Amino acid sequence: MAKKALKAEQGRRIAVIDGCRVPFQRSGTGYYDIMAWELGRYAVKGLLAKTGVSPDAIDHVLMGCVATDIATTNVAREVALGAGIPREVPAHTCTIACVSANAAFVNGANLIATGNADIVIAGGVESFSDADIKVSKRFRRFILDMTMYHKPKSFKDTLRHLRGMKPLDFLMPERPAVSEYSTGLLMGQTAEILAKRLSISRQEQDEYAVMSHQRALKAQADGAFRKEIVPVVVPGKDKAITMDNGPKQETTMDKVSRLRGSFDRKYGTVTAANSSFLTDGGAAVLVMSEEKAKELGLTPKAYLVSYAFTGQDLVDELLLGPAFSIPKALDRAGLKLKDIGVFEIHEAFASQMIGNVKCLASREFAKEKLGRDEAVGELDYDRVNRYGGSLSLGHPFGATGGRLITTCVNRMIDEGQRYGVVAGCGAGALGNAIILENATA
Repeated sequence: MAKKALKAEQGRRIAVIDGCRVPFQRSGTGYYDIMAWELGRYAVKGLLAKTGVSPDAIDHVLMGCVATDIATTNVAREVALGAGIPREVPAHTCTIACVSANAAFVNGANLIATGNADIVIAGGVESFSDADIKVSKRFRRFILDMTMYHKPKSFKDTLRHLRGMKPLDFLMPERPAVSEYSTGLLMGQTAEILAKRLSISRQEQDEYAVMSHQRALKAQADGAFRKEIVPVVVPGKDKAITMDNGPKQETTMDKVSRLRGSFDRKYGTVTAANSSFLTDGGAAVLVMSEEKAKELGLTPKAYLVSYAFTGQDLVDELLLGPAFSIPKALDRAGLKLKDIGVFEIHEAFASQMIGNVKCLASREFAKEKLGRDEAVGELDYDRVNRYGGSLSLGHPFGATGGRLITTCVNRMIDEGQRYGVVAGCGAGALGNAIILENATA
């Protein structure tokens, strides 16, 4: 029997009742005119309708978000209010890059474990269709000086401010880039570094990406996502959005093998096809104490067993979060890798997925990086992301963790597995792993 860390230490078992998400859409498509908070509102309203829990019963709302809109910096508050949750209910937003929703879930669990809440909604939102784009830094300084800090007192003062400006300062915005502030490297460049360092071939990466799309398409055809997706009716559109539009039938080995490297044009193996793409979406998970679930007559789908966050080297290990965090969470739960029947791991890149699997199976990695005598274990791909992953379904940064948790608990029940792991890597070389136990087993 696994050690229930939170129950043993705090006396309250954390129950996952259910999860809900909107269909994920490639940025610039289905949700082109919708703000991130609205996507979160759809997910939360769908979750409340699905579970029958009253908005008045919620004690706290937590949302992950990465590319926050300056108009809605605490997007969790806008989501909560938009979903009809009373204004007296606090809400806050957290960001830990691609594992932001994972952090929202864990923070919510800790509120419950410490007695500061009974019922929490945790999840995340993201929209890259309407990302904030800055004007040039010189133009920003000019505006601030003209309006706030050094207001001109005469026409001569105005000319003095203008004298230092060039035409392009007014016309060219700063180009948005998903790069590491500390290193200046794009995440795709670190994926290239990882692929070369671990000798991960282009064919391996393409085969993994094709598998992800094939699995997602099959899951859609089988209706696997009906349990977690709530349709979205976009104002002004004739049809509701009911499916993720990331999975593509045309993602075949013949087609993806023709693409050139995206981050190393001459020798690169990381391409647009074996990398996750910009995505808009929202997800929400209903979490509460076991006692409150019983009081409300709700049947939990899973219980939280343990979790772990880790930090790694910013270049060589940026994408290896799962290889570091999964062993840590397993140790805290008193479990081995072989005990886990379901894995839902964020697919930032195919090279990242393959690299983490290799590291978990490596005795050398275990000794040098984890201080272990033996490898963590072999990870069977048949247990990992059976409905596809971020490479095919999409990756709305702040919301992905909510999807992973929801899919994990549903898969555990459908597949009759006792334990499941949700894991991911994040910018800043951070990792997270969450271990869940099937409540119906």
